[in-house]
Formats: sequence, C-alpha cells, structure tokens
Amino acid sequence: MNVSSLGFRTDLALLTESGSLVEDRGTHLVVRSPDNPSYFWGNFILLARAPVAGGEREVVGAFRTEFPLADHVSIGIDAADIPEESQAAFEAAGLTVDVATVLTASALVPPREVDAEVRALTSEDDWEARARLSQQLYPSTSEEAFMTYARQKNAQERRLVDSGRGLRFGAFVDDTLVSTAGIFVTEPGLARYQSVETHPDHRRKGLAAAVVHAAGRHALADLGVRTLVIVADTDGEAIGLYRRLGFADVERQLMMEQRSGEWASLDG
Repeated sequence: MNVSSLGFRTDLALLTESGSLVEDRGTHLVVRSPDNPSYFWGNFILLARAPVAGGEREVVGAFRTEFPLADHVSIGIDAADIPEESQAAFEAAGLTVDVATVLTASALVPPREVDAEVRALTSEDDWEARARLSQQLYPSTSEEAFMTYARQKNAQERRLVDSGRGLRFGAFVDDTLVSTAGIFVTEPGLARYQSVETHPDHRRKGLAAAVVHAAGRHALADLGVRTLVIVADTDGEAIGLYRRLGFADVERQLMMEQRSGEWASLDG
C-alpha cells in the first residue's frame, strides 16, 4: 500500500524506526507497537480509502480481530475526508471522527523571549520529568497505567535520539520541565514534530512556541532538514501558535478512535 498522506507517512516512518511493526495487507496497513500496547496511534489500522457504504462496522470488527486485547479502536484513512454518510456510520459504530491539520514550514519566525531555560532533554531525570509532565495532563487515567505508557513512549523516542534522527526539547522553569516538543527526521530533508505538551499552569506564556522554535531550529541547522511537519487539532488553540511561527496548512489527516475503560476520558 502506497501512503500518500504526509501526516501518516511521517507517522509511519517514526514508528518503524522506533521499533513498531507495519504489516501491509494491500487494502490497509496494520501497525503494531508490541512494547506499548496502550499507545493508540502506535497500534492502529490505516485504510487506503474509505470503506464502501455499510462496511464501517466491518472495519471496526477487523481492528478487534487484529487487536483483541486493546482497550481502544484506532483507524486512519489515507484521505483528506470521507463522505458524510461514511462519517455518520463510523460515529454510529461508536467512533469519534477527527480531522486534524497537517502544516509545514521551511523557516520559522522567532518567538518572544521567555523566562525559562530551553534545552534538549539529555538525562534520565529529564526523560522521567517528561513522562511526569504528560501524566499531569491526563489526571483521570490512573498514574500507574499512564506512567507505564509514558515511559514506554519515552523509550521509543530515545531510540530515535540514539539513531541521530533528532532531539526532544524542553522549557525548564526553576529546574522544572513545564513544556516540551520533539523533532525527528523521517526522510532526507523532512522532519516531523512529536507531542508538544505544556503544563496547564504555564500556558499562554510563550513556552510552547519556544520549544517548538528550538526544535525546528535544531532540525533546520543541524540535521539537514528543509521542511518541518507538524500536526494540530483543526479547531484547537495550538494551530494558531504554529501559524504564527510560520507554519502553513497543507492537508488534512483523518483519524477515528474509540476508547474504553480508564482511557475513555483521555483527551488527545
């Protein structure tokens, strides 16, 4: 299956480089992250196109067959949109349909100065702080379950760091990590951002812009990158921040989810 979506293409490149498995079934891909089964978008099905009318529940059933122990359903479609009747059918099957925006930039507008130390994560303490920051954003999920997921996600990213594909940057206020963003090369000249996160008590202070800018500057200056890729919720606050830094919309990325158990309240 030839993936045309820039969003999914860069997702798949980072997943395979960090240890995930991709099985090509012709009409769809099955993506598995055996070391992190709670990672929704590390364990998903990517369809080449929307199913024929009435086939939506069959697709959900196919996911259940591939991932019988999963507490979620994650299905992507390699298309910018789907017919309204298909979206309604997926929603009737219990899925939330999300159309994200993929943006790119070849240069960045410098953000305002911030009262924080902005640098790459390097130590074990830095990476544990990143996991703790993520967990604080989702307090409705048990600490044990989320920290297991977050540490496994860290391990995947650190494999990318060790291979020289990029770094994760953080903003530290009084030696505490409060905002972070990763950037990793997916193919020659192209790099994709990963997981921009900021503690709620430190938002609207320019910190997210600072870490996104620092990560992008590193990729452009040190990794031979010409194009930066970032994905944002189409209706979220972050997309405005990215546009102010110089990113422009290029396509839509179609993703559908269903969550259960303690993960049902997890947003994002």
